[in-house]
Parts: sequence; C-alpha cells; structure tokens
Amino acid sequence: MSSPAWSFSGIKSFESCPKKFYHLKVAKDYSEPPTTATMYGTEFHLAAELYIRDNTPLPPHFDFAMPVLEKLKSMEGEKLCEYEMGLTENLDPCGFKDPKVWWRGIADLVIINGTRAKVLDYKTGKSAKYADKGQLELMALAMFKHFPLVEQVDAGLLFVISKDFITSKYTLADVPALWEKWMRAYNQLKSSYATNVWNPRPSGLCRKHCAVTECAHNGRNT
Repeated sequence: MSSPAWSFSGIKSFESCPKKFYHLKVAKDYSEPPTTATMYGTEFHLAAELYIRDNTPLPPHFDFAMPVLEKLKSMEGEKLCEYEMGLTENLDPCGFKDPKVWWRGIADLVIINGTRAKVLDYKTGKSAKYADKGQLELMALAMFKHFPLVEQVDAGLLFVISKDFITSKYTLADVPALWEKWMRAYNQLKSSYATNVWNPRPSGLCRKHCAVTECAHNGRNT
C-alpha cells in the first residue's frame, strides 16, 4: 500500500494513534462529526481571510480580533490568504492538488517582503499551553521552496482568543536539520502503509472521545 500525500495534521494524527488514523484516513470506515469548536474555527478562518484580502467587515462576534488582524493588514509586503503549498518527493514546489504532490499544507496568512517572509496560522483554542511549533517548521520549509528569494521566515501561531503569539524564526541554515527531523516522522508513517500494520496507541481520550468504537480501548464498543 503506497502512502498518499501527507501533512502536519496527518502526521500528528498518526503519531497520536496509528489505528485511529487508519480507520479515519485509510479505510475511511469511521468519521468524526464536526464539533462546536471546529465549526467556530472554520468560521473564524474564513472571516479573517475575507477581512484581510477583501476588506470585508468582520462579523460582530469576531470584533475582538480586529486589532490584531488590522495590524497584520498594515504590515509591508504582499499578502496571500489561505495559501496552498505542495512539495514533490524530491522537495520541488508544486501545486496543492498536483498529481505528484507528496506533502501539502495551507498557510492562513503569508506576507512576502523581499528576502523576508511571515507565515501565520490562526488558532481559536482557549489556551496555547500545548502549542506545537512543528506546523511552523513545515510551513517554513515549504516557503523556502515556493519563494526561492526568501532567506528568512518569521512564523507564528496566533491564538486569537487567549491572545498568545507563539513565534519562531527560520533561516536557510535550519533547513537540513528540519528535513531530517520530519523525514524520520514521515518514514514511520510510510512504514505503516508498506506493512499495513496500524497498532493502537491508547490514551486517556480513548474511552469517551475516539470515533473508532471497534477498538478494544474504546469504552463505547459494546
């Protein structure tokens, strides 16, 4: 079984529980219904995109984010909202839906200003306590490929509700080590596809929150 294009969220889902990943992403015999939190996040992302790109007023319940979004709008550089990026297995840039796409990701906001770039991802969770900068690493790696004049990427996770801003800076010198790290993670996923072995990884979330009710660790399998 060959592995399809991967992403940061896919890798994190696989690392959390290979068995759950298999049922949701490979066999697709289970699905997770949208939650209030995910629907809120989707709505906010669209509102932010329209506000920055088209000057569409924010819905009143998102007015709290206007100061930070206005600050982003005022920054110098070309702004690209919900920017889709793909890479081939040779790490060449390609389209998000290109037949040869190997990795794909979407940046909520990209700002290109000469040899410097910013890449941002909006988060609507209530806390930045468990923020994962891995997403920023992969976005920076893709940015260097899609914008070859860029020499530095300032990346950030913008938690619009808790008003936390988790940032990292990446330069071309960081690229080899970052790819080494992510290739190790990808190769574990690739191995499961090759062997068709998807072992469960039980956690405290299994009994009440996992959609895969056939799993022995799920508390709703009776």
